[in-house]
Amino acid sequence: MKNYDYIIVGAGASGLLMAYRMSKDTFFDNKQILIIDKEQKLSNDRTWCFWEKGTGEWDDILVTSWKKIQFLSPLHSSDEPIFPYQYKMIRSKEYYEKIWNHLATKTNITFYKDSVVSIHQEEHSAKVVTATSTFYSETVINSILFSDEYKTQTKYPLLQQHFVGFFIKTEEDCFLDEMATFMDFTIAQKGNTRFMYVLPFSKNEALFEYTLFSEKLLSKSEYETEIALYLKEKNINNYTITEKEQGSIPMTCYHFWENNSKNIIHIGTAGGWSKASTGFTFKNTTKKTIQLVAYLKANKPLESFHKINKFWYYDLLLLDILYEKNELGSRLFGQLFKKTSVQKILTFLDEETSFIEDLQIMMKMPPANFIRAIFKRIF
Repeated sequence: MKNYDYIIVGAGASGLLMAYRMSKDTFFDNKQILIIDKEQKLSNDRTWCFWEKGTGEWDDILVTSWKKIQFLSPLHSSDEPIFPYQYKMIRSKEYYEKIWNHLATKTNITFYKDSVVSIHQEEHSAKVVTATSTFYSETVINSILFSDEYKTQTKYPLLQQHFVGFFIKTEEDCFLDEMATFMDFTIAQKGNTRFMYVLPFSKNEALFEYTLFSEKLLSKSEYETEIALYLKEKNINNYTITEKEQGSIPMTCYHFWENNSKNIIHIGTAGGWSKASTGFTFKNTTKKTIQLVAYLKANKPLESFHKINKFWYYDLLLLDILYEKNELGSRLFGQLFKKTSVQKILTFLDEETSFIEDLQIMMKMPPANFIRAIFKRIF
């Protein structure tokens, strides 16, 4: 029997960040912490972007940042400064290296390379079963989705934020590297919510991501064809694809946190930390890990960590609309950016607006769809 004070299952973005937070707090210095994953990631398999005011804890590993963002749609287009915010981009390689290098200085933190088969709530502890061993702990922090129940339930709609991205390098300077394209809805929607996401990090290097908020994924070739077509339409012809990335993030208001128990708490996507209406996870994870560290130190019940707030209901209404009429995304986001300042939108997406500000934003959106969604939920 191998016992630890804390076991972190999964060494992806949320699991590693939780270990990093705990390692920086002296409260945990005399606690034995085990991290388990089938691999110790050190490569560029993810790109994360987020906005924040001023300097931040990841500034030392930024690829770049932008002070302006562009929004494009048939209804409304704009490019404007986002001060006091900056839109920031990091790659997973530098993120993993920064955290692993720090964790290597902590003698109380151990990494065990193995596939996790299952986790179980026991009478007084939690059990983690791997391919080759079994471990026990009073607190298991899990970031792996073991159940597909969120896919089969029907109470809450499920969309995916799914994408394929090309990192390209051009022979000539082609990009305005001081501005990121947040959403370009001028591409063919084909009955869905589809947009191009463009992140230039030099005058001849950029990431182009073909992104959908929809129920079903496409074949990989479909994403790639659309990116190639977009580049051609922008007269970007002489380029090299240096990297590709692909991903899919569940967009749902499903109660992932109901799987929390006395000795097990789920984090990241497995804990419902992805923002349901957008799929954004990294910024939420930075906030939630800080809150969870404080929660663990106070020895509060793990089942009570997650609290539903007003933004959960807003997200649910939007998902209800897009699930029923997925083609409305361009119009809804176009209306939002047309009538609301980009700073207010970013604050709203960060879930930091007041109820009065929420009402002001929502009253500028097409009302019929939201009223219909509300009535369907009530009745």
